[in-house]
Amino acid sequence: MSGQGFGRVPLPGLPRRVVVHDVGPRDGLQNEAAFVPTAVKAELVRRLYDAGLPSVEVTSFVLPEWVPQLADAEELVAALPGDALERSTVLVPNRRGLDRALACGVRRVAVFASATESFSARNLNRTIGESLAMCAPVVARATAAGATVRAYVSMCFGDPWEGAVAPADVVSVGCRLLDMGCSELSLGDTTGVATPGQVVAVLDALGDAGVAVERIAVHFHDTYGQALANTLVALQHGVTTVDASAGGLGGCPYALGATGNLATEDLAWQLAGLGVETGVDLDRLVETSRWLAGHLGRPSPSRVVAARSAGRNR
Repeated sequence: MSGQGFGRVPLPGLPRRVVVHDVGPRDGLQNEAAFVPTAVKAELVRRLYDAGLPSVEVTSFVLPEWVPQLADAEELVAALPGDALERSTVLVPNRRGLDRALACGVRRVAVFASATESFSARNLNRTIGESLAMCAPVVARATAAGATVRAYVSMCFGDPWEGAVAPADVVSVGCRLLDMGCSELSLGDTTGVATPGQVVAVLDALGDAGVAVERIAVHFHDTYGQALANTLVALQHGVTTVDASAGGLGGCPYALGATGNLATEDLAWQLAGLGVETGVDLDRLVETSRWLAGHLGRPSPSRVVAARSAGRNR
């Protein structure tokens, strides 16, 4: 990986390689008030793959009135070259969304549920049980069509309406999604309130329930500045897939106060310094986020992008 200007000093107990799953084009852009042109989104995806990202979540096949920013899902997917489409994931909220995605040639999809009833009601207008019942036929149809399915669980560590979330609640929802046929479980810190001890508690609870750590990914927001610390302890406990967003963009429209995702650049800098392989070219990635910031009309919240843009640490 290029762009790491200082020494690499490994820590014991870390994986040799980490898969960085960039959610910027979907989770990062979904809250933007001004519509980002489809051509810009397609160029963002292309640049992320050129920077060495192994997988990118490009959009969601959601109803336009729910998330107007993602109303161009079909057009965006059609604009991707075949090799990019093969590596790209889309979020599907229901059977209708899945059918639209499959019709576009998508073969990697994601579904989502909440670990708390309050967020499930606000985000999905359903109970946890009802949302899981809706997921089941989606997962079944997707796998029957030859698609792989990753599952997101939101509010795994803290909920603004319910407070701290019991690890057992995360295990209950997560195991039901895996039992449906999902291949990977991404644990979401939707409001960015988690601290490392909570991360360990949830991972231990999933392990005690028989969930192989190879099937777990982590998805941290940086509201309280804990995303990198939380990621590090997750890696020390065997997790090898981390969600991040180019430039640190993102948030959650149903969780006020939830700021951006862990910045892909900040994650890549840390992992390079630890000697963990990602395949990410940091210079290209930083340039991509600078380019995107120009289109959005504001600086990137990524610390690494800010440092590089100021001419430091080159």
